[in-house]
Order: sequence, then structure tokens, then C-alpha cells
Amino acid sequence: MASNSNCYIYRGIDVSQKKDVNMLGFIAVGVMYFTIVLGAFIPISMPALFGINPLSIWIVILLIYAYIASILPVQTLLQPRDFINAYQLLITIALLIIGIIISHPPLVSPAFNPAPIGAPAMIPFLFIVIACGAISGFHSLVSSGTSSKQCDKESNSLFIGFGGMLLEGALSVLVIIAISAGLGLGLKTADGEFLQGAAAFSHHYSSWAAANGLQAKLGSFINGASNMISTFGIPAKITTTIMGVFLVSFAATTLDSATRIQRYVVTEISSACKIPYINKKHPATLIAVISAFILAFCNGNGKGALTLWPLFGTVNQLLAALALLVITIYLKKHKTNILYTFLPMLFMIFMTGWAMISNLRNFFSKNNWFLFSIGGAVLLLEIWMIIEGMIVLKKDNKENTAQKL
Repeated sequence: MASNSNCYIYRGIDVSQKKDVNMLGFIAVGVMYFTIVLGAFIPISMPALFGINPLSIWIVILLIYAYIASILPVQTLLQPRDFINAYQLLITIALLIIGIIISHPPLVSPAFNPAPIGAPAMIPFLFIVIACGAISGFHSLVSSGTSSKQCDKESNSLFIGFGGMLLEGALSVLVIIAISAGLGLGLKTADGEFLQGAAAFSHHYSSWAAANGLQAKLGSFINGASNMISTFGIPAKITTTIMGVFLVSFAATTLDSATRIQRYVVTEISSACKIPYINKKHPATLIAVISAFILAFCNGNGKGALTLWPLFGTVNQLLAALALLVITIYLKKHKTNILYTFLPMLFMIFMTGWAMISNLRNFFSKNNWFLFSIGGAVLLLEIWMIIEGMIVLKKDNKENTAQKL
């Protein structure tokens, strides 16, 4: 925390002022939860303006926010906001753990279902449906684009990276329990029927198509988590709002982080291609935001970005494989043991490449040329980067052999 007029903007915690930072965090989280309770009982709906539907208005507002948040210095908004979100994450995890202990919900999902109706083959898609966690391409971008700017010293990166993945792994276990057990505590269907136990799970996951789409996936977690937390006295209306805000707040952090990272990518590409007009902060950010706007409204209803959702898992895991490739080359050039990154890299490249080829065949058979073109371009870029990596490794081996001679 700085000692000047911007003392409430986090710039590196001074030990003598750490209590003040924590106190501000507690106050901010308290205000946030007050608004959650207020919103649960007095909800406010965005009205249509000038013939524009509420969803489109929210998209424009969020894109404006993403633009502003991504051009501000990291310590001005991103860092203090994530500091507050860290409190929210810990509180949510605590609520889920207490809810699990008190409700003690029985598992209602089948122990093993090798062939859900309408689902693709389990292998290789098992390895691309998990889009976060220990192997995540987006996390590799965040660690280099934003996390590195917040480290007090380089040695802290191990605690931040490894610790973050452990915490995310713990959260994923809680999510699985919420879906496979908490959902069975009660599910209200669209026609008003109330289901419990295996019937609730089977209704939501009756087929691959029934559970398809972002809304269905998020809804099952929110409903299951709310069921468990409600068992120790918090009204269901509030618990549902808490879980909804929890997901939305972390999605918002992803929104401006992704915009910032895309600005970095545009800047680097324009610099490499010697295009000085767009390698500045504002032009590069405008490219990121305008491209997102075009994608969102390409189908006229603001949901155009969901068109790319079928590619998200595969692209993210391919990016993770390429990140492991880059790290492997770095370790090799520094004469460090590469097995720790080389073996998972081979596995990820093989599995996600297989999944991408399967996706492309599916897109081709359905004449979905938009996804086929983007998926094909991603696969070609992956192959190109692998070839580049092999060339670098081969050159490094020749240099090492020449030095020994």
C-alpha cells in the first residue's frame, strides 16, 4: 500500500499496513454481501432502451467496462478487485463445505456412465471438458500477462501458481459434489414439478443435449450448491443469488483480463509486423473490444459469442499443451530436466489434437463452416508451433554437441 494520496490502491503490502488492507477487504466484502441480500429480495431488471433488448444493453456496458478496466494500470483496478474476490472465493468455499457437512447429501449420479445418450466418445473428450485447473491454456496467459506484474519477487510465483491450482482443484471437487449430490436435494422443473434424489439428476442430465449449453451447466451448479447451503438456515433465495454473483464476479475478472491479454497479443503482433499505428494501448484495446462486439452481435441477438462455445475446451487445452511446449524448450536450453513438462506436453498435444480433429469432422459433416474454419486454423497454428519447437530443440542439440567436441 502506498503512502501517498493513492494509499488505498494496493501497490505491495507493507507489513505495518497489512491490517488496514485486510480491514478494507472485509468492509468491501460486507458491502457486497449486503447488496446481494438486497438484490435477492428487491431485484432490479434492466429495461429495454430505444428498442434495444436488456441482454444487448448489458453486453455493451460490459464491453465498455472491459475497455476501461484493461487499460488502467494493474494495481488500480485489477489487483484490488481480485483481492476482494479472493475473500469472496474463500467465503463461498467455506459455505459449501459447511453445507456439505450439514446436509450430507447422498450421491445421486451414476458411478459410471460410459455412453450418455447423444454424447461423443469418452476418449479423447474427457480431457477437454475440464477447461480450468492444473492444465489450462488461459491460465498460462494470465500468469504471464497479469500475475507476473503482481509478484513481489520471482520466487513467489511457485506459491501463487501451485497454490492457486490446489485451491482451484478443491473448488472443483466441491462443484462435483454440488452437481452429483446437491442437485438431488431438490430440483424444480420448468413445468413446476419438484424432483428429488436420482430423479432430479436424471431429469437435468437425461441426455447430452439436455445438459448442453452454458446456462444448463451453470444452473446445475447454482441449484445444487444453493440446496446444500440452504440446509443451515440461509434462505434459498439468498443462497441462489450468492452463487450466481460468485460465478458472475469471476467471469467479470476473466472478461477484462482476457481483454488486457488480447491487447498484449495485438501489440506484440503489430510490433513484429512493424505496424506502429496499432501497437499502442488504446488502438490495440479497441481492436479487442470491437472484435468482441462484432462476434457478440453477428447473429443479431447478442449471443453470437456462444457460437464458439463448442471450441472452447479444445482450444484452451491445446493452448495449455503449447504452453508446456514453450516451457520444455526453455528448460532444455537452460539444461534442466524436461521430463516434468515434456511428458504431459506429449499427452496433451495428442489428446487435444485428436479431439480437435474429431470436432472438425463433426463440423464438416454438419456443414458448420464457421467453426470448421476457426478450428482448422487453430490446428494448423498448433502444428506450425510444434514444428518451430522441434527446430529449436534440434538446433540446441547441435550446439550442445558442438560444444562437447
